[in-house]
Amino acid sequence: MSQPILKGKTIVLGITGSIAAYKAIELIRALKGEGADVHVVMTKAAQQFVTPLTVQTISQNPVATDLFSLREEADIGHIKIARMADVVVIAPATANILAKAAHGIADDYLSTILLATKAPIVMCPAMNPAMYENPATQKNIEILRHRGVFVVEPESGLMACGEEGQGRFPAIDIIVEAIATSITPPTWKGIKVLVSAGPTREFFDPVRFISNPSSGKMGYAIARAALRRRAEVHLLSGPVDLAHPPGATIYSVTSALEMYEKAMKLAPEMDVIIMAAAVGDYRPKEIHSQKVKKTGESLTLTLIPNPDIIAEIGKIKKSHQITVGFAAETENIVEHATKKLAQKNLDLIVANDVSRPDSGFCVDTNRVKIIFRGGQVTDLPCLPKDEVAEKILDIIETLRQKA
Repeated sequence: MSQPILKGKTIVLGITGSIAAYKAIELIRALKGEGADVHVVMTKAAQQFVTPLTVQTISQNPVATDLFSLREEADIGHIKIARMADVVVIAPATANILAKAAHGIADDYLSTILLATKAPIVMCPAMNPAMYENPATQKNIEILRHRGVFVVEPESGLMACGEEGQGRFPAIDIIVEAIATSITPPTWKGIKVLVSAGPTREFFDPVRFISNPSSGKMGYAIARAALRRRAEVHLLSGPVDLAHPPGATIYSVTSALEMYEKAMKLAPEMDVIIMAAAVGDYRPKEIHSQKVKKTGESLTLTLIPNPDIIAEIGKIKKSHQITVGFAAETENIVEHATKKLAQKNLDLIVANDVSRPDSGFCVDTNRVKIIFRGGQVTDLPCLPKDEVAEKILDIIETLRQKA
């Protein structure tokens, strides 16, 4: 995952007294890997699970622990840390810190920071399922959410205590995504976005199909970027091995016809339509009900065209809608993509050379040319797909403002 939004940001991470405190080390590594500057505050209970020396070594910053330390509070450290933060993250967050935050109690370093900061706050509860489900805890979470605190739902599963239920520390990538969302302006709130991603599979018998190497990474990056801007995201996904972006409505399909039918139902209600999927152009005319046996002879398949989904959407496009297509090319990139843009009634088309090792299928980077309806071309350098997604959405946002 690449989060350009977190690069250069100051993140204050509070660690509280949960057995999951050791997982905060992994979170610090992930945040530093994204280019963030991480400053950690530990409660006394947290220090029973992880030592400040370990945390300081990983974060490469001094760890704040004592509200009444002459060294740490020489310049009113808890206020200084509260003011320096771009975002304050509590991970893991115990029932105790949730209660303190909800009711304005400030009796240690971390709880005073929560009162003093004006930065976004992200809470990641982790505790015994009975404690998490307790009405008092749920009420405190409700209070915090009402105030605008981002609360990341804990996962369900086997706990350290041997019980099963909801209360496990959330996955690191989920937390990182929530942090990125918390500091992203909600400029797409109320906007409905349809994104397609991944390949399609065209079966010619029960076990064999025609497909392509699309991983779905570009489409999923776009979906995540739109969610961070608070869009209502509908993700139409072919078969991929990717975690679904939290908050998106997912429609899983296999064939091009399935994707076409679902897209045509959803498209009229959307404000922005971004078709990043690598949809099969053809499908077998005949689908065998049983596995075709190997005979040693040549096998001939007759292929027939699939519907061109984005072209069909272009025919029914409404005046307020922005439509964006993708063109995977191997030669004459701009020329071929420009023709597709005109033929399919698009506002933008994103073209890339899939013959390059750093661009297109099954890699984490992309090198694209964004072509406008008027013929202008924005040529982006090789970037992580998450950064490409942000650039594409920035351009769409500008188009919507001009409309």
